[in-house]
Amino acid sequence: MQQYITELSKYAIAGAMAVYTLGILVGIWLDDRKQRRLYIWQCLLMFLIQGMCFADLAIVSGQVEYVVFYVFVQIFLVVVSVIVPLIYEEVNRMLLSGMSMLTGMGLCMISRLGFGKAVRQYIIALISLMIALVIPYLFSRVRFLKKLKWVYGGVGLAMLAVVLILGELTYGSKLSFTFSFEIAQLTFQPSEFVKILYLFFLAGILWDNVSFARLAVSALFAGLHVVILVLSRDLGSALIFFVAYVFVAFVATGNYLCLPAGALGGCAASFLAYRGFAHVRTRVLAWRDPWSYIDAQGYAITQSLFAIGSGSWLGMGLMQGNPDDIPYVMEDFIFSSVCEELGVLFGICVILVSVGMFLAMMRIAVRIGDRFYRLIVYGVGIMYLFQIFLTVGGGVKFIPLTGVTLPFLSYGGSSVMVSTIMFFIVQGIYIRMKQEGGRRVAKRRVAEKRDAEESGGSRKKAAPKAEEAKS
Repeated sequence: MQQYITELSKYAIAGAMAVYTLGILVGIWLDDRKQRRLYIWQCLLMFLIQGMCFADLAIVSGQVEYVVFYVFVQIFLVVVSVIVPLIYEEVNRMLLSGMSMLTGMGLCMISRLGFGKAVRQYIIALISLMIALVIPYLFSRVRFLKKLKWVYGGVGLAMLAVVLILGELTYGSKLSFTFSFEIAQLTFQPSEFVKILYLFFLAGILWDNVSFARLAVSALFAGLHVVILVLSRDLGSALIFFVAYVFVAFVATGNYLCLPAGALGGCAASFLAYRGFAHVRTRVLAWRDPWSYIDAQGYAITQSLFAIGSGSWLGMGLMQGNPDDIPYVMEDFIFSSVCEELGVLFGICVILVSVGMFLAMMRIAVRIGDRFYRLIVYGVGIMYLFQIFLTVGGGVKFIPLTGVTLPFLSYGGSSVMVSTIMFFIVQGIYIRMKQEGGRRVAKRRVAEKRDAEESGGSRKKAAPKAEEAKS
C-alpha cells in the first residue's frame, strides 16, 4: 500500500506543481483584481503540494515528527499567505505566493535531508518574517533613505573588511562569524546582509545624477566591495556584486556600452581569479572533465549529475533517492536533490517560478516613478536571478561551481533571512507606489469635483443676468 501511495503521489505532486507554475507565469501579467482571485487558487495548490510531500515523508519514514513539523510549516505559510495580505492590502500577491511556495519546499527538502537543521531553518525563517513585516510600514513613513548613501557604502565596506580580518575560514573562504550560546550556535555571514546596503548605496548615488564623476565614484566603491570579497575568497558573492553593479549602472544611465564593458571586465576578472586562486582552478578542472577526477575534484559534480539523471521526469519519490551522497547537498546542491526525488519536471517548475518572481519584480520596477526605488527593485531582481543562475548552473555542470545558495530553498540562516528581507523591501516599495497612486487619484477626483462645482456655480450666476438682458 505504501508503495502505491508513493508512486501515485509522484504524478500528483508533479501535476499540481505544473499547474501552480502556470498560475504564477500568467498571474504576474494580470491586474490586481484578477490576481486576488488567482491568488486563492495558488494558495490552495501550495498547501496541497506541501501536504502531499510531508505525507510522503511521514509514510515512508514512519516518523511522526514529520507530521508535527508539517503543522508548524503550514502555520508559517498561513501567516505569510493570509495574514500579510490582511495587514498590507496592496501587497503584490504573486510575488508573495512564489516566496511562500519556495520557502515551504525548502523546509520540506531540508527536513528530509536533516531534521535538526530544518527546525533551525524554520526558526530563522520565522524570525526573518517578523523583521520583514515591519519593512513595508517603514517605507510608507521614512522619507530620508536617499540621503544616506555614504552611510550605506561605508558600513557595507566596514562589515566586509571585518570579515576579511577576523572572519572564520569556511571551505577555504572567509565568510562568517560563529557566536556560541548556551542553547545553540549562531553563524552570521555579513556578505549576505551587505547586499542590501550595497544596492541602497548604488541607488542613492545614481538616482539623481549619472555624470561621469558619479559613475566613477560608484565604480570605485563597487570595486572595493568586490576586491574585499575576492581577498576573502568569497568569489561567488564577488561575482554577484559585480554583475549587480553592471546592470544597475546600465539601468541608471541607459547606456548600452555598460553591458559589453561589464562583460569584458568580468572575463578579465575571471582570468585573474583562475590564475591567482588554486581552488578556482580546481573547480574549473572539475567542470571541464569531472569524470576523469570522479574520486577527487569531480566527486561533487558527478554525484549531482547522477542524482538529477536518476530522478528522471517525475523523481524517485521522497526518501527513495540518495541525495546524502552529494557533498554539501543542503547548501550547494539542493536543486539536485529536488530533481532526484521530486523529478526534473518539478525542478524545471522551481526555475520557472523563480523566473516568474524576477519578471514580477521587473514589472514593478518599470511602473515606479521614483528612480531611487526603481534602481533598488532592479538590483534586487538582478541579484536574485543571477544567484539562481549560479546555483542551478553549477549543479547541472553548465558553469563551474561557485558555492552560493539557492534563495529560499538552500539551508543557510543568513541566506533565507536576507532573501526574505529583500523581497519585503520590494513589497514595501510596491505598496508605497500603490498608496501614492491612490492619493494622486483621490486628489485628482477632488480637484475635478471642485472644478465641476465652480463651473456649475458660475452657470447659475450667469442665468439671472441672461434673463435680465432678455427682459
